[in-house]
Amino acid sequence: MKISTKGQYALRLMMDIAAHDQAGLVSLKDVAARENLSMKYLEQIAGILSKAGMLQSGRGAQGGYRLTKAPAEYTVGSILRLTEGNLAPVACMGGEDRCKGCCECSTPDFWAGLYAVVNEYIDRYTLSDLLAEQARTK
Repeated sequence: MKISTKGQYALRLMMDIAAHDQAGLVSLKDVAARENLSMKYLEQIAGILSKAGMLQSGRGAQGGYRLTKAPAEYTVGSILRLTEGNLAPVACMGGEDRCKGCCECSTPDFWAGLYAVVNEYIDRYTLSDLLAEQARTK
């Protein structure tokens, strides 16, 4: 499994907004500068997050984004699943059609176990956890 830049940037965007929203809305221009990310790509990602209700946007000269909930209420898993889709290690674990050899396959328990471990891990961490870790390492 490999997390794309969309998932990575979404997590960085959410962390930056969580860290800087005390003064109100956070502009994508400021996030792009702090995180050294593409403004156009951030706009696309912010649109996805806004449409899903994770971010609230404001327009105008003082426009920007803010979280709709407290940072502790966002799991890394919820952000990654929204931007990456299903994180199943193989197609048959993701609810998609079974492969042709599913009846003879001897590995579904292995893949199901891996999928469970990945989901447990990414759902264990919240934006608050990541911000606290970031503060400890600076």
